[in-house]
Amino acid sequence: MTSCDPPAAGGHPGNLNMPVLGIDYGEKRVGFAVSDPSGTMALTLRTVEVRSQADALQQAADICREVGAGRIVVGLPLNMNGSRGPMAEKVELFVSRLAASVAVPVVTSDERLSTSTVERSLIEADVSRARRKHLRDKLAAQVILQGYLDGIVTAEGHPDDDAE
Repeated sequence: MTSCDPPAAGGHPGNLNMPVLGIDYGEKRVGFAVSDPSGTMALTLRTVEVRSQADALQQAADICREVGAGRIVVGLPLNMNGSRGPMAEKVELFVSRLAASVAVPVVTSDERLSTSTVERSLIEADVSRARRKHLRDKLAAQVILQGYLDGIVTAEGHPDDDAE
């Protein structure tokens, strides 16, 4: 059984010594990023076009297995005031269904402004509109994942700090 096979009875183990998969969920495109094994740096992985939430769930589970993730972080698009809008509700449904289909923890991370920050950076870098469309989601996944990883390091210290 790989870490991203369907869960066995007894819950989700979650291993932070394994890569963490970051997801920027969208109804048309889903961006993916993965951490390095030490859990300090988020790297872009890919953007996939999806036809439905079921398709997105299958892609996420397949990519989770492919990278051997020990945890999945999905960006939660909260409104600026912290409330949940229609897209946040869709993401929460996606997260609950994904958690039921993989044997690793699936958590959310506040993604306010991640996509707009990425879009602004790409425009400033003079990236064409067509190219931005293909880069935006995986870069947003990278921003979401890096924020999550930085939060773990800030809250708990770096996982390797005790090794000295």
